[in-house]
Amino acid sequence: MSWSLQRRLGTADAVVLGLAAMLGTGVFAVWAPAAAAAGPWLLLAVLIAGFVALCNAASTADLAVAHPESGGGFVYGRERLSPGAGRLAGVAFLVGKTASAAAAAGVFGGYVLPSHPLPAAILVIVTATALNTAGVRWTARGAYALVGGTLAVLLVVVVIGLLGPYDDPVVSAATPDVEPIAMRGGVVGVLTAAGLVFFAFAGYARIATLGGEVRDPERTLHRAITIALGIALVTYLLVAVALLVGLGSERLATEPTPLVAVVDAGQASMLGVVVRVGAATAAASALLAVLVGVSRTALAMAQRRELPSALASVCSRGTPRWADLAGGAAAIVLAVLVGPVAAIALSACSVLVYYAVINLAALRLPRAQRRWPVWSSWLGLLLCLGLAVLLALQQVLVTAAALAVGWAICTILSRRR
Repeated sequence: MSWSLQRRLGTADAVVLGLAAMLGTGVFAVWAPAAAAAGPWLLLAVLIAGFVALCNAASTADLAVAHPESGGGFVYGRERLSPGAGRLAGVAFLVGKTASAAAAAGVFGGYVLPSHPLPAAILVIVTATALNTAGVRWTARGAYALVGGTLAVLLVVVVIGLLGPYDDPVVSAATPDVEPIAMRGGVVGVLTAAGLVFFAFAGYARIATLGGEVRDPERTLHRAITIALGIALVTYLLVAVALLVGLGSERLATEPTPLVAVVDAGQASMLGVVVRVGAATAAASALLAVLVGVSRTALAMAQRRELPSALASVCSRGTPRWADLAGGAAAIVLAVLVGPVAAIALSACSVLVYYAVINLAALRLPRAQRRWPVWSSWLGLLLCLGLAVLLALQQVLVTAAALAVGWAICTILSRRR
């Protein structure tokens, strides 16, 4: 018996699922490498990243309304450009979001069990995968509590960071794979930092991949993406200001867990436990949302014979069980191979490529189907490509290799059927 995905998510559900992906790993893990690149210009990097995200969100929203089905950029690229372009977007999304899931699990493991983070990371991936196979509605309900807890923790950090007094901050060892980077600064440094911070914004793609599961897609997708992105931008700016005031740019660039450090420096060290719990909660919420996005894109690609047909199966609960399981397994493999910081860089580069394809696809929309001006797609395309190539050379090369191999495999699969 065949089953199809059910349209049962409203605007609030979609917003919370997007926030669960955005207000997760990045806000707890991205500040040190970003501050090392941008120096005292970190706020400018956040604003640039937010502007790029806005351009991408405009293109994504218009395309999501024109193509209200699960699959995101894979569907948009395929329908508006070519099967090869859609394939590139799909592979970039799968690589980027699998890396994001591995990063989230690594941050969770580092905060929950710093002496042995990998077993904790694997356990949380297995748990999140099991929840996702239970259905989107269950995941959405869990995301409400997780997002609320994360926002409450970030509010504590902002208040303490802005209102101090401060002592010398205590260095945390919760995420030991964060390595200090020499301060760069300058235009290139700010743009490099913007590319890293963009990783924290990229969760709104989670909303677009639910095109086949939301009620009234034309109204819901536009509103959900805009609202979620606005909340995330304000939150990140407040957190960045609090960290710069509480720690300073030089200290921030060398601090592996800056949110904990600013609480300790503000003579509220007992709240450091709350922040650590919040970091684990946020990472878990991001993992839940990201893995759903991975499985929905894999489902769309499998339905078009770009991936093995088994991944196209939808079970009686309305979820793509085998795609969920495959996404969880891939995240475990990546978590074993790389640490969370390297996974963040890989994810940022891959997702920037993904959005470059989306912006290019949006340029093919007729004027009647656009709510946003065409220049936003042009800017999004140019900025995504620019920020991607300005990331660390090693990560750019690794990303290029991963995308090339993935694209080739999907192309071979599509031609053998």
